[in-house]
Amino acid sequence: MSEIAPGIHRIEEDLGPRFMAQYVLCGSERTLLVDTGLSETFDTAIAPYLESIGLAVDALDDLVVSHADVDHVGSNRRLRKRSPRTRVWCGESDRGWIESNARMLAENYRWFEPYGFSLGDEALGWLERELGGDAPVDVGLRGGETLRLGPGQRWEVLALPGHTSGHIGLWHAGERIALVIDAVLANGIRDRAGKLLIPPRIYDLAGYRRTISTLRELSPELLLTAHYPLMGRAEAAEFLDLCDAFCDDAVRVTRAVCGDGVPTLKDLVAALDEQLGPYPEFVAELAAIARSALAAV
Repeated sequence: MSEIAPGIHRIEEDLGPRFMAQYVLCGSERTLLVDTGLSETFDTAIAPYLESIGLAVDALDDLVVSHADVDHVGSNRRLRKRSPRTRVWCGESDRGWIESNARMLAENYRWFEPYGFSLGDEALGWLERELGGDAPVDVGLRGGETLRLGPGQRWEVLALPGHTSGHIGLWHAGERIALVIDAVLANGIRDRAGKLLIPPRIYDLAGYRRTISTLRELSPELLLTAHYPLMGRAEAAEFLDLCDAFCDDAVRVTRAVCGDGVPTLKDLVAALDEQLGPYPEFVAELAAIARSALAAV
């Protein structure tokens, strides 16, 4: 937990063998939180960190929810209860999942069950608990909006689709800082020891490639994510190369499997896991990119 750049604070916690991070952006006029983590993250990590830098919970003017995933929305309801004045923003296309735990669980984490996949009862129970309860969103964003935190402290909202359809990020043009959370995920999320753990979930491969191109064009001096270390300009460029290469490999594997006949989704997931992994956890997430890659072959 530290101030990683003037007015930008990163709050990092363990998430099993990996980690997750939220961000607090402190302007001279407004304070903004990006994501709330899991169901207890606000009480155990975010609120104590705010206190350590001299801020009360209700000093948060805004919450920007980057996208619809359990480790980014789990304390939304808790924040709503502790600071009713905080305005909540998210990408409009993700709004339905972010506001409804039932929809998130059914459409984001169980959609692939008719194809023979399941996360298992234990994982599904954990997801249901950690989603934290329904909470409304005040404002839906589509990209291109700007959020002013004070004089010279303006962040542009970036539309970064692919991982989810409504994933958003923030861009500070003056400092050339891109806060992108899970919009790009290289070849997967790794544990703290560097071992490949979870595949990148990509619902829209074409949108994901546009997101990579957007970030390439911005050429950030600092790239901020939720599950990777801080990246300077050179590291960010290499990371985006890995993202591109993963997309190319996914299409290559899909094309090869299709060349042997008409594959099932399980066939494609098995091939992707074997050739691009293996992924010890959440291997069913490969079903999303398998389905999307089929449209590219």
